[in-house]
Amino acid sequence: MNANEQLAQALRLAVDPPGGVSVHALQDLVADDDSRQWDIATAARHVGASPHTLRYYERIGLVTVPRNPAGHRIYDTAAIRRLVFLTRMRTSGMPISDLRQYIDLVDRGDVTIPDRLDLLLEHRDTLRSQIAQLQLALAATEYKIATYGGATQP
Repeated sequence: MNANEQLAQALRLAVDPPGGVSVHALQDLVADDDSRQWDIATAARHVGASPHTLRYYERIGLVTVPRNPAGHRIYDTAAIRRLVFLTRMRTSGMPISDLRQYIDLVDRGDVTIPDRLDLLLEHRDTLRSQIAQLQLALAATEYKIATYGGATQP
């Protein structure tokens, strides 16, 4: 493969990485199974965060979690939906201050939908810019791997 073909392959891999994005990863944002109730360890494992992080989110008001008669947290479907969103936004680099603003807007009702939309549109623009930069970095990495005789991923 010549240098131009290697560069083209590197760019393809950067734009369309193997494995892609799974819809399953976002399924819990629309889950409506009201019978689901989890303890903190199960909820943390499910959303990919530590129990400490879930307690922190509760402490700063990002999520409200009911307790059972023994005082243990019981994560219902609404709490899991919110935690899935929060963890995805934190993974994407959204600052806690923006998350607090967003949740405050959500808690104030539908009248705040335009403000929520503005916040998310701004975050999307930031993500798109970061993704473009990461795709270029990945393409450069793939190109160098190919030039050193390493195998690029299909």
